[in-house]
Amino acid sequence: MLVLTRKLGEAIVIGEDIKFRVLGIRGTQIKIGVEAPEGVSVYREELYEKIKRENISASELKIDINKLEEIFLGSNK
Repeated sequence: MLVLTRKLGEAIVIGEDIKFRVLGIRGTQIKIGVEAPEGVSVYREELYEKIKRENISASELKIDINKLEEIFLGSNK
């Protein structure tokens, strides 16, 4: 892990198009601004972990095709 020290207003650049800037400091909290291309998703870590868990759970779901046909097409196939 790379550890960097930044002052208010200073930034960290990742690659050519992602930038993190320190916008504010209050007590033990730091406000950080993130600039990234439109196609790059940016999440808080706890939300990202929740999304990963939900995706894993959804991928393990077993689907009964016959049941789906019955639900969407009714019994009049």
